[in-house]
Amino acid sequence: RFSLLLLNLEEYYFEQHTANHIINKGCRDERKFRGSLKICSKSIIFEPDDNIRPIIKIPLRDCISIKAPEDNEANSPFTRDTSGGISVVCNQVFLIKERNVIAPYKPVRGRTEHLFQLDVAGKMGDVVQTLHQLYRASCLEKMGDQAAMITAILQSRLARTSFDKNRFQSISETLHMECKAEMVTPLVTNPGHVCVTDANLYFQPLNGYPKPVVQITLQNVRRIYKRRHGLMPLGLEVFCTENDLCSDIYLKFYNDQDRDELYFLIATYIENHITEHTAESYMLQWQRGHISNYQYLLHLNNLADRSCNDLSQYPVFPWIIADYSSSVLDLTKPETFRDLSKPVGALNKERLDRLLTRYQEMPEPKFMYGSHYSSPGYVLFYLVRVAPEYMLCLQNGKFDHPDRMFNSLAETWKNCLDGATDFKELIPEFYENDSSFLVNSLKLDLGKRQGGKMVEDVELPPWASGPDDFLQKSQEALESQYVSEHLHEWIDIIFGYKQKGSEAVAAHNVFHPLTYEGGVDLNSIMDPNEKVALLTQILEFGQTPKQLFTIPHPRRIIPKWKSLSRTSSHSVSITEAPVSPNEESFEDLTEESITLAWNNIAKLKLDEQYKIHKEAITGIAVTRNGSSVFTTSQDSTLKMFSKESKTIQRSVSFSNMALSSCLILPGDTTVISSSWDNHIYFYSIAFGRQQDILMGHDDAVSKICWRDGRLYSASWDSTVKVWHCVPGETLSNKKHHFELLAELEHDVSVNTIDLNAANTILASGTKEGTISVWDVATATVLHQLPCHSGTVFDAAFSPDSRHLLSTGEDCCFKVIDVQTGMLISSVTADEPQRCFKWDGNTILSGSQSGELLIWDLLGGKVIERIKGHTGAVMSMWMNEQCTSVITGGEDKQIMFWKLQY
Repeated sequence: RFSLLLLNLEEYYFEQHTANHIINKGCRDERKFRGSLKICSKSIIFEPDDNIRPIIKIPLRDCISIKAPEDNEANSPFTRDTSGGISVVCNQVFLIKERNVIAPYKPVRGRTEHLFQLDVAGKMGDVVQTLHQLYRASCLEKMGDQAAMITAILQSRLARTSFDKNRFQSISETLHMECKAEMVTPLVTNPGHVCVTDANLYFQPLNGYPKPVVQITLQNVRRIYKRRHGLMPLGLEVFCTENDLCSDIYLKFYNDQDRDELYFLIATYIENHITEHTAESYMLQWQRGHISNYQYLLHLNNLADRSCNDLSQYPVFPWIIADYSSSVLDLTKPETFRDLSKPVGALNKERLDRLLTRYQEMPEPKFMYGSHYSSPGYVLFYLVRVAPEYMLCLQNGKFDHPDRMFNSLAETWKNCLDGATDFKELIPEFYENDSSFLVNSLKLDLGKRQGGKMVEDVELPPWASGPDDFLQKSQEALESQYVSEHLHEWIDIIFGYKQKGSEAVAAHNVFHPLTYEGGVDLNSIMDPNEKVALLTQILEFGQTPKQLFTIPHPRRIIPKWKSLSRTSSHSVSITEAPVSPNEESFEDLTEESITLAWNNIAKLKLDEQYKIHKEAITGIAVTRNGSSVFTTSQDSTLKMFSKESKTIQRSVSFSNMALSSCLILPGDTTVISSSWDNHIYFYSIAFGRQQDILMGHDDAVSKICWRDGRLYSASWDSTVKVWHCVPGETLSNKKHHFELLAELEHDVSVNTIDLNAANTILASGTKEGTISVWDVATATVLHQLPCHSGTVFDAAFSPDSRHLLSTGEDCCFKVIDVQTGMLISSVTADEPQRCFKWDGNTILSGSQSGELLIWDLLGGKVIERIKGHTGAVMSMWMNEQCTSVITGGEDKQIMFWKLQY
């Protein structure tokens, strides 16, 4: 029946002794009860073995005297047979869990004497000495002095003990580190010793409660997070699951060196079989629909220091539904939903106007809201029916006033809209499967409301048939299309760029400065009393999550459903083609066959290979019918290879400098090659001769693209140029006419470029690792990010143009959200990847060593390695159906690959 929740906040449980509690000693009605005496830093607690008897809690500050018999032998109330007795005289005791019922603590005021007879009499002197020390601490006037004295007592106890190595699971385990720490659970912490070996993480509580040792097998660890606990960077939370809300252990250290060393040891151990997740990697999974809105919010909470073990930083979830009166919940109507672009405090305009008037008149530091959207009190407001002992612990043994309880959803929502100081959001439990927090199944007496009604189950909206149905519909609302389209706006407010600064003011999202990370530096406060008071205030008030994003959060990609796609962009092909309306349109089939190809991309098999150049192959282009393959090489030649006769049919050299890339113009009559001699060459296939030359750059041309009659050329002269080409009439000797439409200036050499599907956005990658995203029409930079250290080898937009993938000399793949310019994923390979193709989820890349690698981008891992070239894979071509691939290598070979499934 005893739990650490019977202690006061910030109180420690030191030791326990089996003992008899003797009442009315020496009288006719003397009674003796067996049980356990627990010595805590601010109280003495006796837990009787008989469950019907109440637990007795004696606050040390209410004690008048604590004595052992030898203190005053003369008039001792003990006779010889009561050896090992301690007398405690006090003004007040609390009776807890009488008849084993969870209820508010019952205070008994007035002078009473309690005798505790220890089973081990020899320990009595030590116990009394400890109690005297703790009693002196509790009598100190100032909280800071009390805390300092108790900390000193605790630290001296920890210093006298160490981890019991007999608790190791195996005698062959090697100790890596041992230090002092506290295990954190909601509202309480438990001091002890932490130990890390080559196989396990152990925690041994000083008091042996709730068990002598907690053990975590390192092999089972999936995630590990550094935490801010009590505003200090001293916490560490370890998870053995991938998606669970609750962790396996949360530790708080006494200095950050211990915390960081332990983090390093565990992280080093697990990084061999786990990739560390960042907000960005989860964002990509969420955007592409691989994780739900619920899972994404859970991960963001986790990354922002929110933990179920810390009620002052409990995970925060949004109010989603705004309709608690209809009999049917309509998730197709926008008015069913709360406006996710505003904090709760700004949802009601009248209330907001009043708050803003006050804000304007307020001296610095100003804030709009006097209370927070998440605090220990709010969490337990929602959870009191399943966590009543936590509520009693937080509120000094009392429940809240019955009318202020979580009685009804409609009432709570109305109060959050209209209440002068109520701005709370929800907790994850509203979107999970356990509805017990809505039901008073423990039959708690939570009091009577003003109308005489008892506080029982939470009153649900008419559209919910019961608690489980309410949660089911809440989950459906959270995963609905409306929320998927707007959730990024709420993320901006809670975790993102609208959390602080001028954006927060504009979004009416300003809370008390103390609630923000870095709002106060506890180390700079010298007065211990001020420090304790401030800490208590902050922990009770609630804390703003750590800021995860400083620029607008990208939107989720909402898939176009089949039914929609038929009526929109694909309607043309349906009406033109003689197809009955219920048949799949040609585009749908193409899309499906491409998806099928990418799902089977690991089944790519080498079909043929030919050594056709004297140096590395730099570019590959193929005619529409697939019969002719053109390649460029550092040997300065452009070659035409016939797939059918398996022979080289043309070999052309424009200068003695290397060629860097090639492409075929629509109509299959002209090949364009870019060269290191600063020029771009046009070669007529039909007439077998150089038809034209564009002297457009002042240094090597590194890459060219052709779209809609426009040529895009990237160069080491730090520019990308856009040309309008009017083709020459090949028969008469008229040359092409080139008109320079735009020049995109860079600071350093440009190595690669790509255009999105609509040809409106161009991406460029430089030799110094910068990726720039340009608006082609205005020739202006939309985003510029230092993505890679070293050269960017290749960059390409996803088929839906939402994301841009790049690879570089630093062995990394980086994904950028094109709309916001946010770097949303980074995956590291064990060697540079020189070129790639991708479908938005899966990557086929050519590596420095010559292998072809297939990557699951969202999982951040290689799913297949295919042996290929003997040197780096320098270029890659893929057909539209994504079923055939040609690669060119440093080994002077071209390889033909086929998908076989």
